[in-house]
Amino acid sequence: MPNTKSAKKRLRQNEVRRARNRAVKSALRHQVRKVRAAVAAGDVGVMDAELKAAVKRLDKTAAAGVIHANTAARLKSRLNAHVKNAKAAKA
Repeated sequence: MPNTKSAKKRLRQNEVRRARNRAVKSALRHQVRKVRAAVAAGDVGVMDAELKAAVKRLDKTAAAGVIHANTAARLKSRLNAHVKNAKAAKA
């Protein structure tokens, strides 16, 4: 339990930030799942739209410092590869 006034404030700030970061990460994971589901379904139009949304969300999450920039880059690369392979298999 914090004793000083500044420590109490830091505790409040950390609780708010933790809740916000958890919400952002959860939304990010949902978006990544949508891309993978679209790839599994094989719908090219949905794949492209969901991938674009996922890339945007990954960039914003990394810029905010919620996830590491390399983690975002790795996920974007893997999602792009999945979409590319699905399109090649369909063609």
